[in-house]
Amino acid sequence: MGSTVVVLGGGGFVGRAVCDRLAAAGHRVVAAGRSAPGPGSVRLDLVADDVAHLAGVLAGVAPDVVVNSVGSIWGRTDAQMWEATTLPVLRLLDVLDSLPVRPRLVHLGTVLEYGPTPEDTPVGPDVPDVPDTAYGAAKLAATRAVLDRVRSDGLDARILRVANVLGRGTPDVSLLGRVAGALLTAGPGGPPVEIELTPLLARRDYVHVDDVAGAVLRAVTAPGAGDVLPIGRGRAVPVRELVELLIEISGRQARIRESGPAGPAEHLCVDPRPAARVLGWTPRRSLREAARDLWEQRSARAAFDPASTGGVEPRRHIEHPMEVSP
Repeated sequence: MGSTVVVLGGGGFVGRAVCDRLAAAGHRVVAAGRSAPGPGSVRLDLVADDVAHLAGVLAGVAPDVVVNSVGSIWGRTDAQMWEATTLPVLRLLDVLDSLPVRPRLVHLGTVLEYGPTPEDTPVGPDVPDVPDTAYGAAKLAATRAVLDRVRSDGLDARILRVANVLGRGTPDVSLLGRVAGALLTAGPGGPPVEIELTPLLARRDYVHVDDVAGAVLRAVTAPGAGDVLPIGRGRAVPVRELVELLIEISGRQARIRESGPAGPAEHLCVDPRPAARVLGWTPRRSLREAARDLWEQRSARAAFDPASTGGVEPRRHIEHPMEVSP
């Protein structure tokens, strides 16, 4: 028999994929969020609700495992990152401590907790944590809080630091989500649409959302605690290459115009070997599949909701490794 798993942020991009994968593996899955995301889900607000209420809701579900996929960079200022990203985890740890039986915790962090790395250095357990963004710093504070409970109170927890995620459900406000929206305005067989972007200089590790869900599934059941495991494909891909791939898959005509100040040529590559060794996990889905899944989902949605298409604002493109919603 499978475990009972509560997925916090179960209505978000990564959270939905995690729920689907766990359910397919035979687990009883309860999605949780600030608004109950569907039948069989529960409403939990880790910031607004008091600990007693949160503990009562979780005790009623009696989870064996809690997966925390709460937190998003989108629509937040630097000053709001602590409340949006760190505070929910601090509250969650207090809630777990108050339960009659404390469940395992699988916490989804981000590779942005590592900070910038040289081009020839994949991020992994031996790389120091020196984040250079407010989001990365807030997520690192959450990770350290979890590790403190592992060491001091014996919390059964595992942390997955997730690279950039792509696939079905990719947020519209992400770089590739907005490029897809712009492509949909071109129409099949129509004249080229011009997409204005800031210089596409970054090279980042992207991983299919289904592979991330597979890593969570392994973390739910694999023995051991206290590991911090980066989750990615192990290859830094030029962002420009992914934009061109999405245009190719769409079959639409587009011209990319890069303008504005050029930021640093960011590089990020994950070392997937620790996850393979500890969890027996390796990525299996290609980036072409991820881009195709994104396009098919967005184009199908546009057929029912024409207002879901739109252009791309020429802003600096800082991708969020784990685009999820609370």
